[in-house]
This record gives sequence, structure tokens and C-alpha cells, in this order.
Amino acid sequence: MGAGHDHSHGGGDVRVGRMLAGAAILAVFFVVELTTALLINSIALLADAGHMLTDLVAMFMGLTAVLLARHGPASASRTYGWHRAEVFTAVANAVLLLGVAGFILYEAFERLGDAPDVPGVPMIAVALAGMLANVVVMLLLRSSSESSLAVKGAYMEVVADTVGSVGVLIAGIVTVTTQWPYADVVVAVLVALWVLPRAFSLARSALRILSESSPSHIDVDELRGALAAVDGVTGVHDLHVWTLVPGRDMATAHVTCSGNSAQVLEQTRAVLAARGLEHATVQVEAPENAADCDGNC
Repeated sequence: MGAGHDHSHGGGDVRVGRMLAGAAILAVFFVVELTTALLINSIALLADAGHMLTDLVAMFMGLTAVLLARHGPASASRTYGWHRAEVFTAVANAVLLLGVAGFILYEAFERLGDAPDVPGVPMIAVALAGMLANVVVMLLLRSSSESSLAVKGAYMEVVADTVGSVGVLIAGIVTVTTQWPYADVVVAVLVALWVLPRAFSLARSALRILSESSPSHIDVDELRGALAAVDGVTGVHDLHVWTLVPGRDMATAHVTCSGNSAQVLEQTRAVLAARGLEHATVQVEAPENAADCDGNC
């Protein structure tokens, strides 16, 4: 006996519209930042432009993943459709972030001992414009970042780029007021180092899902005990809990019962739903038909 659920998810059109608007804003300011960085030879501004490029790539990959998850057809060979596309996108975003951070660190190292003179005023002006653009995009994406890894990846990169713009602004102010040539290099390094742990965090979240580890917010042992405590249940085995995409946790369980199987099914579904596991399949078995299991499978 199993439990079925509605697979529809709302809000996709709003999410896509906001991501498209964010991508348009970022594209304009990427061109502005890159052009200015090359003209004034600023590595800090180049780092910020690089991060903005990853924002754009993340946004378009995220859009692709969201559209595939929403409209990609399920088939006999792909019964979940394309929902996992956004998880793969998150891994790609993390790799991209790590690559940009590594490139900036390398360029900064190359400039040690020979830092070029960088005009501070253009840095300040572009940094302020970039901060404004990033804040607008952050506001557009924030509400969807907790329910989608694809959007979360893009959102994290925009947050990182906002911090980068703040750093460029500080570097510009220091350059204008003190003429210290290394402000540009120091800020570029700090921004790269700030991005690294966030890229690792995003990759870890995505890889946890791809490895089908149990969600960190669900205590599987406690869940097993709660199912076993249901009136009429004499055993629980083959309990598996995993995440398809953020916000969509899945579970399967086999329970043996000595009572009314319909009541046991209803109560076990209630136990699972109370822990956010509304998409679950429960197999109710008579004790003599239960699989030989040690309770850990």
C-alpha cells in the first residue's frame, strides 16, 4: 500500500521572470566593470567583473535548470524528470567560483613587488554602480534562494559580488586618499579568499544531495522510532530518506503490522508528514512477509 502526492509546484514563472531581470541588470554592469578594469588596469575591479561574469553564467544555468525541472518531461528512463538539473548546476557554479577565485589570487601574486598605479576615482564610481546593481538583483532572488539550489547558487554569487564591490570601493578610497599602490591587490585577494569557503559550502550541499545522503535536518533514528511507536506496527525496515531537490525531501519505508493495515498506513503517513516528508511511500506488510533485515537497511 502506498501514499501518493501532488507533484505540482507554483511560483516557477515568478522565479524565471526575476532571474531574467537579474541577468539583464548584471549583463549591463559586467560590461561597464570589465571595460573600466581594462582601461585603468585594476585587478580588484577585474576580480569584481569576474565575479559578475560568474553571476551571469550562474543565472543562465539556473534558468535552464529551473525550466528543465518545470517543463522537462518525465519518461520511463527518467521518472523524476529533470529536477536534478539544478543540483548539477549548483556544482558547476561552485567550480566556476573556485576557478575565478584561483585566477584572481594568481594575478595578485604576480603583481607583488610591481603594483601598477591605479586611479581611484573610476574605481569608486564603478564600485558604487556595481553595488547598486547587485543589491537590486539580491532582492529579486532572495525569496527563491531557499527553495532552489540553482537560484541559491546564483544568489550566493551575487552576494559575493556585492562584497567585492564594497572591497573595490574601499580600495578606491584608500588609493585616492593615501596613494598606496597595493590597496587594489589586497582587496582582490580578500575578495577571493572570502568567496572560497562559500563555494565549498555550495558544492558540499549539492554533493550531499547527489550522494543521496539523509537530509541534515531529519533525525533518521528518531523517525524510525516514531514509526515503530505507531499503534499496530511491529517492525520498521528499509527506511530511506533523501532529498530530490531543496524543499523536496523523499522517504520510503516498510512497516510490519499486526493490526488494521489501513489505519497503520494513515498513521505512519502522518508521522512522516509531521517531519516534512509528505512525499513518501509506505509499504505495509504482515509480519510473516517481512524481509529479513537488521533495521539498518
